[in-house]
Amino acid sequence: MLILVTGGAASGKSAHAERLLCDCAPSSRLYLATMQPFGAAAQARIARHRALREGKGFETVEQPFDLAGLALTQHYDGILLEDLGNLLANEMFAPGGAGDAAFGSILAGMTHLQDCCETLVVVTDEIFADGMDYPPETARYIRDLAALNRALASRADAVYESVCGILLPLKGEESI
Repeated sequence: MLILVTGGAASGKSAHAERLLCDCAPSSRLYLATMQPFGAAAQARIARHRALREGKGFETVEQPFDLAGLALTQHYDGILLEDLGNLLANEMFAPGGAGDAAFGSILAGMTHLQDCCETLVVVTDEIFADGMDYPPETARYIRDLAALNRALASRADAVYESVCGILLPLKGEESI
């Protein structure tokens, strides 16, 4: 099963995604962290997310890119990928990332992750509503994230949007 959880910054999407995965995955749970700890703000965000999932039975693996190459030692009841926006930025711009092949690399990685678990929950971002003009590389990032969101939503069994802490079903069952 594939579940996509989207929402704006600080909308509660991560907490909702954790709950959805815990509801679907009775035991073996993997938290796949994509954020690279650059700077104090990123480190604080990582610490907050660790505290949120404390005591919920998650094993944590940090993998900022190349999900298709991730070697896991077991098949999981559930994997939570946090988050698609960071993963795309890493693949596009970080040394060692896929660069111009980021889109295909991420889709291949999602297929690999689905083969490694019963339920995959992917957290992504809604960053498409500000109407601003951006430099070409940022505009390409936004277009690619939108295309990834569409591709995953079309594959997903359920899609949710978190708005001000409220989880709204967009596709699939209202309650998994």
